[in-house]
Amino acid sequence: MSFSVFRATSENTDDKVLQVSEELFTLHRKSVCVYCASSTQIDEKYFRAAEELGSLIAQNGLRLITGAGKLGLMNTIQDAALAAGGEAVGVIPTFMVNEGWHHEGLTQLIETASMHERKQTMADLSNGIIALPGGCGTMEELLEIITWKQLGLYLNPIVILNIDGYYDALLAQLATAVEENFMRSIHADIWSVATTPKEAIELLLNTPKWDKNIRKFAAI
Repeated sequence: MSFSVFRATSENTDDKVLQVSEELFTLHRKSVCVYCASSTQIDEKYFRAAEELGSLIAQNGLRLITGAGKLGLMNTIQDAALAAGGEAVGVIPTFMVNEGWHHEGLTQLIETASMHERKQTMADLSNGIIALPGGCGTMEELLEIITWKQLGLYLNPIVILNIDGYYDALLAQLATAVEENFMRSIHADIWSVATTPKEAIELLLNTPKWDKNIRKFAAI
């Protein structure tokens, strides 16, 4: 298996906009970014879900984009996609590579200068997002991409994979935000919710792109 390392660089650090090279954009075709945990101490049901999702991603001809970690669900989903004949592209800050936290068997490894550029690159390379269960990092990524979509900055499907009710409390909080007019009711259409990896892939493939003109309704 070939292994390549790219380094994404920002040409304008003042506005924090990552300029992804033309070479990186060749990775963009049919790609799904998966947010997930690096913890190794979680219930086996989450590992099974990650393994199934990784296999389904490869079987459906999709390229996997992840945070390139070598532990937890991130490691499991990458290994599953690769074992099923797929491609796995990891995006990770250089400081994490220096710590040895990266998976060394990926199809491509993309190094970034910062966590911000990591998230921007993962979004830029993706045609959709699936969020597996995770901790603060995973939920921060998920809520940020929801915000970007609300602002018309990201238009692709976002699927929350709610394994065994893991995200019930977060989904309830989002519903409360709508009910209390912190968000518009239309914003509840920004994300979809699946309970199985198969359903997550189906939603990813069948949810239309978001209309960027809805940006005008970002504020209430």
